[in-house]
Amino acid sequence: MTLPKINVKTLVENGVHFGHQSRRRNPKMSPYIYATRNKISIIDVRQTAPMMAEALAFLEKITSTGGQVLFVGTKNQATEKVREAAEKTGQFFVNHRWLGGMLTNFKTISKSIKRLEKIEKDIENAEELGYTKKEQLNMSRQQEKLNNALGGIRKMHRPSAVIIIDIVREKNALAEAKKLDIPVIAICDTNSNPDGIDFVIPGNDDSSKSIALYTDLFSEAILSGLEQFLSAVDKKSVEKELTEEKAEPKPEKKEIKPVEKKPVEKKVVKEVVKKKVIAKKEVVKTEKVVKKAVKKKVIAKKEVVKTEKVVKKKRIPRD
Repeated sequence: MTLPKINVKTLVENGVHFGHQSRRRNPKMSPYIYATRNKISIIDVRQTAPMMAEALAFLEKITSTGGQVLFVGTKNQATEKVREAAEKTGQFFVNHRWLGGMLTNFKTISKSIKRLEKIEKDIENAEELGYTKKEQLNMSRQQEKLNNALGGIRKMHRPSAVIIIDIVREKNALAEAKKLDIPVIAICDTNSNPDGIDFVIPGNDDSSKSIALYTDLFSEAILSGLEQFLSAVDKKSVEKELTEEKAEPKPEKKEIKPVEKKPVEKKVVKEVVKKKVIAKKEVVKTEKVVKKAVKKKVIAKKEVVKTEKVVKKKRIPRD
């Protein structure tokens, strides 16, 4: 797949040249304005074509090396087109509402994603978990709300590029991308400020027809890059297999160890002798204990005799 060709005629047919009213013009977009007709600024699409081609080449390059792209377009005209383009190419998207920190504080956003996944599991097993119909209805509403906001970035890590359809509306997304030094490709209408944007594409950002053209072009460039990436991966795997086939495994030499004769009989004899010695020692110990006990009894008997003698001496004679 090759990059799509862009010509001025196609851009004009899709209304890319229509800007905003001249009173809403941002002076920094003046270099990209061709003329003013009926108080409407007309964009110079002769500049748009090469600038779009440059952006598409960049998209192809980053995706050919495994990079991923984030589409951002939350206005009604862009919602479906952004989602379709991202799903078609396997990229990420935000098409309802940009939550603060989606790029700069993704740890907090990931907690909300985990909560969404838990709600989805609870809904699947609602009957087993004993949820009432009212509780299931509340969970479904929460799921829809979270899915609209986070459904397109569930598996997202740091993207290699961000595509923004309307930078005036998506100023928070633009600010976060710039803060993280993530390259930005943006459609800039005549009311936009193009400062700080890596790939400026002057064009109409309000027409659904124009937006459809942009997303189609971006999709084709990404798919072209992905095709190159997959072919490179396949080539590496094939080369690896060929290398493994060429390498001849060396036969392992088995060492024959001499059988050791264990002195079984001697060991048994030693154990028997040892047991006898231990038994003898135990007998001697027992005899000593018995002797001590007898000695104590003898001493106790002598003490009793002494006590009796003393008692007899102290007896008072009868009258």
